[in-house]
Amino acid sequence: MKSSAQVERSFGARSSAIMVSVTKVEQIARGGRQPRSDSETNRERLLAAAAFAVRREGAAVPMATIAELAGVGVGTLYRHFASREVLLAALTHQSFGLVLAAAQRAASTDKSAIECIRLFLDETIKHGSELVLPMHGGPVPVERATLELRTKVHDTLGEILRRGHQDRSIRPLITPLDLIVFGAMMAQPLPTATNWRRTAQRQSDIFLKGISATLT
Repeated sequence: MKSSAQVERSFGARSSAIMVSVTKVEQIARGGRQPRSDSETNRERLLAAAAFAVRREGAAVPMATIAELAGVGVGTLYRHFASREVLLAALTHQSFGLVLAAAQRAASTDKSAIECIRLFLDETIKHGSELVLPMHGGPVPVERATLELRTKVHDTLGEILRRGHQDRSIRPLITPLDLIVFGAMMAQPLPTATNWRRTAQRQSDIFLKGISATLT
């Protein structure tokens, strides 16, 4: 069991990288504008802290713990997120935004379909600690904006797969859901793995060989 000081050091080491990704999602929603106010900064810190805490302790993590990790008071947390349900929904929305950004970056390259999927999975593994998806204990999305993000993820991955189906490099039965499920699984480290990044990338290589139309 990690001490409070160890947890704070662990979160602090990841905070900068997490905050960059959270800020990118917020910029997408604002059309690229940089966050300006202390209120926006606090909201982003709370989301980053909540993602870390939920992945570590589960969805029932005390709200006070999240506020402490974010360096704000509990009152500030509740001013931004009126309830645990609202906070978890925001985390799910943020997570789909990060997954969409990874899918769009992969789709925008001129690489083969298989290599695009590799890029998508690599990004998912890299940012796994920031993701709180339904498979990770997050709520099933019900808000329209989050559902739209989820649809865009499916559509973007579908475009990559169509390229692979057309050039016959990817098995025709492979669907966007297959990629999403596998990516979500690889984003959830096994507690006994000493080097999850390396383990996940090896599993990703095996998965990519399995979905290839021509096995090598």
